[in-house]
Parts: sequence; structure tokens; C-alpha cells
Amino acid sequence: MKKRFITIFLLPSDSSKAKKYKVPFALYNAGRIAFVAFMLLCIYIAVDYGNMRLKVRELNRIKKENTSQKIELQSLSAKISELETRMSKLKSFDKKLRIIANLEEPAPADREVMGMGGTSSDDEYFLSIEDKRGELIENMHSDIAQLEIEADMQEKSFTELQEFLIKQSSILASTPSILPTRGWITSTYGKRRDPFTGRRHMHKGMDIANRVGTPVIAPADGIVTRITRMRYLGKMLEISHGYGIKTRYGHLSKINVRVGQKVKRGDKIATMGNTGRSTGPHLHYEVVVNGVHVNPSRYVLN
Repeated sequence: MKKRFITIFLLPSDSSKAKKYKVPFALYNAGRIAFVAFMLLCIYIAVDYGNMRLKVRELNRIKKENTSQKIELQSLSAKISELETRMSKLKSFDKKLRIIANLEEPAPADREVMGMGGTSSDDEYFLSIEDKRGELIENMHSDIAQLEIEADMQEKSFTELQEFLIKQSSILASTPSILPTRGWITSTYGKRRDPFTGRRHMHKGMDIANRVGTPVIAPADGIVTRITRMRYLGKMLEISHGYGIKTRYGHLSKINVRVGQKVKRGDKIATMGNTGRSTGPHLHYEVVVNGVHVNPSRYVLN
């Protein structure tokens, strides 16, 4: 078979003679194939480089996201730890207060924490890293929400305790606990012989003797509900302390308060006298609970 050639002419830009080259056709074809292969290789390298640039950009984005999520996880972890510490202190303090106040613990139903969800171990095996991270963040948010619910419950418990203690404080402040005046107890509560008739009768209060003008003070917080003059008790003053408790003061020489006036424990309300049916200057002191006279000595702590 006759060998085929391809003639290639090179024409210079000046007036020099043109150059002619003979290239075997087989070599020409090989060169053309090599050129096409080279171009394809260049295209492949260019496309691969472009893909690599995209992957690098995506990797940088993922790194930023990972950094952001890591910061978020650290923040959530710190918040959970803080809330758990807070809840532990609140529960401990709540328990101490309830022991002191002799209050029962809240019903178990009020203390229940909602259950936590999550995937099983088999499901977790097929989760990607992104899915696991997202699930972890979701669970941490759920934990925070549940801790906040417990904190709200604890605050409600403290509100209950506060209301109870305020009420107890009010009861204590309104309960007579001191003698209303200084002097000598000349007659106690109970049956005695009447100094005027000599007959035995029920003495409904306590008599404390001293000089006329000796100050008489309120034994507890209350409101003045009655000021009058009676045949036997003379000038008489009554204070309502709330919770069904009233105190009365007889044989007064002067009254320093008016009806409707609020008084505090220790306030000067009157002075001792000798008015009404009396053998000498003294204070007749009564304590009435729910309409029944009781022994005033039960309400004297000092």
C-alpha cells in the first residue's frame, strides 16, 4: 500500500522563501488525536479544579457552621448547667422552708417533669453527623424548656410559701402576746369572791394594779372598734385584732385613740385609772376569742 503524506506550508511574513514540510498521514492523525486528548484533559482539569473550588468553598461554609454550632452548643450546655444548679438550690431552699413552716410537699403530679424523646440506637446508627448534631441541639433546647417549666413550678411553690408566711406573720402580729401595762396582778381570770358583794362569780379578765396615769399599750396589731363608758368597767376600750380575737381594757382614766384607728403592738392607747366599779387604780384586761372569754395569761409571752 502506498504511503500517504500531508504537505504543510509555512509562509513567513517577510519575502523569504516559503517552507514546505511533508508529514505522514498516520502521524498527522496521531497528532490530531493527541491534541484532542490534550484538550479533553485540559477541560477535565478545569472542571475538576472548578469542582474543587466549590468543595473548598462548601468546606469553609461547613467549618463556619460547625464553629457557630459549637458556640451554640457550649452556650446551651452552660445554660442547662446553670438552670440545673438553680433548680437544685431552689429545691433545697423550698424543702427547708416547708419544714420550718410545717407545710406539706406539693402533690407528686405537680412535680412531674415531661418525658424526653429521642431515636433508638438502631435509628441513630443510620443518622448522618449533621442529623445527630441537629438532634442533639433539639434535645438540649427541649431540656432547657423542661428546666424552665420546673423553675416556674418552683417559683409557684415559693409564692405559696410567701403567702403562707405573710399570713403567719400577720397572725403573729395580730395575736396578743405582751401585758398591756406594768403593775401587780391583783386578780386573775376565773371564779373569785366579789370585793363588793362577797359572792363568788366569774371574773372574765385579769386585773393589773398601778398608779393612775400608768400607760396602757396595745398587746398586738389591731383596729379600735369600741370606746364607751360602762357602769362596772368605767371608761372602756375595745380592739379587734382580726382572726376572731378581741381585747378589752376597763377602768381607764384617759383614752388616746379613736374608733377606727389602726394600732400597732406597743402603741400607747390609754392610761390606767379608777373609773367605774373599782376599789383602786388598776386595769381590767380581757381577751375574747370568737365571742368567748379566755384566760389572758395564755396570751402573755413576756
